[in-house]
Amino acid sequence: MEKYILDANLFFNMEAGLGLGKKTEEVVIKITEIAKKLKKNKQTEFFIPPRVVTEFLSFFNDKNQPFIKDFLSIITIKSPDVSKTETATSAFYLLIDEIRQRSYRGLNIGEEEIEAAGKLMIGKKKQSKKEFEIAIGGIIKKFRERYRTATRTGFLDSLADLDLIILAKEQGGVLVTTDEGVLKWARVFGVKEMPAGVWGEQLLHQE
Repeated sequence: MEKYILDANLFFNMEAGLGLGKKTEEVVIKITEIAKKLKKNKQTEFFIPPRVVTEFLSFFNDKNQPFIKDFLSIITIKSPDVSKTETATSAFYLLIDEIRQRSYRGLNIGEEEIEAAGKLMIGKKKQSKKEFEIAIGGIIKKFRERYRTATRTGFLDSLADLDLIILAKEQGGVLVTTDEGVLKWARVFGVKEMPAGVWGEQLLHQE
């Protein structure tokens, strides 16, 4: 039986080329429809870790819509058993090293933006709180964007990301995600993967 570990972004990233619908609701309904057939025939099982389910649900204002309940009823919601999963020590050395490098880049960015803010305020007279916030707002926005890119883009930035990888490894399943950071580290951990577009096409052929 093939096992797929699904990331929440599959249902919301319409640019991933999944080919199962033009909006989230259509994608969820289509995957549910196919999953029911495959599960009934004992061909395929779909897994999502609880933290990823929480992420998935956070995108909906009404979490009790029938199509959502129908989808959650057909997938297997499971946390990885981290006490039993064996992982190469080298992966953790790489992980810690990248954390250190990203932290250092974030520190440098903070220093650069503080310096830019200081230069911006040189020679300015005393300002009201509102005037100050307007003047400094652009620098704060730029700092947030640069810091996020340096510390989070292309990296594991949540426990949910790690859950996907460890669960895929534990189950010997195929990880399906559009998150480049998750894919990058899934390869480090030796996890099987499938591009979203290929996975979508494969599901349609299995209908």
